[in-house]
Amino acid sequence: MPDSGNPEAKASPNLPWTTRLLMSAVAFAVDVSCRPNMTFNRRLFNLVDLKCSASSQPKNGVKSSDIVIDSGRNLWFRLYTPTNIVTETSTTSSLPVIVYFHGGGFVLLAANSKRFDDHCRRLAKEIPAVVISVNYRLAPENRYPSQYDDGIDVLKFIDSKISTVEDFPDCADLKRCFVAGDSAGGNLAHNVAVRANECSFSNLKLIGVIAIQPFFGGEERTQSEEDLNDITPLVSLKHSDWMWKAFLPEGSDRDHPAANTFGKNAIDISGVDIPATMVIVGGFDPLKVWQKRHYEGLKRHGKEAYLIEYPNVVHGFYFFPELHQGSLFIDNVRNFIQDQSAKS
Repeated sequence: MPDSGNPEAKASPNLPWTTRLLMSAVAFAVDVSCRPNMTFNRRLFNLVDLKCSASSQPKNGVKSSDIVIDSGRNLWFRLYTPTNIVTETSTTSSLPVIVYFHGGGFVLLAANSKRFDDHCRRLAKEIPAVVISVNYRLAPENRYPSQYDDGIDVLKFIDSKISTVEDFPDCADLKRCFVAGDSAGGNLAHNVAVRANECSFSNLKLIGVIAIQPFFGGEERTQSEEDLNDITPLVSLKHSDWMWKAFLPEGSDRDHPAANTFGKNAIDISGVDIPATMVIVGGFDPLKVWQKRHYEGLKRHGKEAYLIEYPNVVHGFYFFPELHQGSLFIDNVRNFIQDQSAKS
């Protein structure tokens, strides 16, 4: 799969003022919600984290429903099904399944956050695919490995119990299953795919990982983290450091293998069967060096991996429909899914 370009040296990305304003408002809410004592003020942050309900009636060509797996740990998912599966790119009655993990530094947001509802609805319609958007436990109340455990439990549920879900469509092909996610969700997608090697699935087959600007890091300060620290305030060093501290086991540093996947403490994945991986990087994302190192680490260990880079986008660009790169992003994801489906 071709690279979509190389980063260009610019002072700042070309963003509409409305996008800049929204990003700044959310960053401010994160800033005041992350307390010095490592607790998070969820009541305050929820003022900007608008939620929306599932829609049993089609909305923008997609219907959705919520399925609870474990109410005790608030583990559930929102199921998105496109109502018209015959499109220009899909003329069969079979659709791939995307298990999606939302971003938010392992601390913020949820499967029913409006931004993610809109995002997953768009994926379901335009890929097209059946999308399962996972609501997993959050830090700092629940630290590593809670989120990874939740991800694996969702895959186990899909494999053994999804047939009991009334709204799960017959057109969903569990043998063409992808794990995907943005930011912390991209980290989750990779680590869940690694852990899936320990599972024996009967009906589900993972054939791809879609890591969208994944949240990786380390003790080292990279050039992009320093140069772009003020460009995307949501993933500034201050916020990223706080979230790693909230998520990782107490006493750990950012070279923990959950953060630094190919660092000095990394787990050897040479013998691990990791599906083909698509890593999406933005030129104005402070995390881009860590994301590229993740891609390079996969390649170095003999894994099938593809790097897609958009030179002029910030972290989270796919949430803003006014940015034209969002359409290119959908095209690249669709091509990856079609390519891997053809091989399976």
